[in-house]
Amino acid sequence: MKPFTLMSTAALTLFLALGLSACSDNNAESAGEKIDEAITDAGNAIEDACEDVKEGVNAKDKKC
Repeated sequence: MKPFTLMSTAALTLFLALGLSACSDNNAESAGEKIDEAITDAGNAIEDACEDVKEGVNAKDKKC
């Protein structure tokens, strides 16, 4: 799962950089907060999926 996590993080970081460069000063903070929330949600979804897979194969270590 680490390569997928790395690719997801890189894509979201690129999205953040492009999104903030297109925003005006008034909207930059709001856009940044939305992007931060999206990154956190994506990370949580990846971790949940990893834990579900490990639980499905009865892995001893269920941490991701």
